[in-house]
Amino acid sequence: MKQLLAWMVGIVAWGLQPAWAAEGVPWSKSLQQDAAAARAIDAPVLVAFVGEHCGYCERVLNEFLIPMSRNPEYQSKVVMRRIQTSSNRSLKDFDGNKSTHGRFAAGNDIYLVPTVALFDSQGNMLGKPLVGLMTVDYYGMFLDDNIDKAVARVRGNGGR
Repeated sequence: MKQLLAWMVGIVAWGLQPAWAAEGVPWSKSLQQDAAAARAIDAPVLVAFVGEHCGYCERVLNEFLIPMSRNPEYQSKVVMRRIQTSSNRSLKDFDGNKSTHGRFAAGNDIYLVPTVALFDSQGNMLGKPLVGLMTVDYYGMFLDDNIDKAVARVRGNGGR
């Protein structure tokens, strides 16, 4: 009986994994509102462009972005959102215009996933996005470097 219960708990936990991914990096509904939240803390908007059924995307979310979203240091320096590149989910862009996740991704030449890009509150991309999941051992360093440079640019400290 105990084995059956443990097995069932494991299945339920496995089934909830996608819900955990949404926990710290919500889907963007309005980049205009996301930009306002970023302006309030003088920070960039980090957008994780993901694909449906993308294992690498889930890994970037679960191993890097979600833990970062729980860290107070990151909460004060970046607003994190997700966009699904192939989705027709409605979205307001940075100017408040109606769009979709897919159109916004294509309009920013984002076709490969996962891609993590940082934007200022006007919708300008800050630096070169991280495309794919490079060496996992160094991915966190590359991500931190991109975030720090974007924060510096938003806050007027250069960050080139």
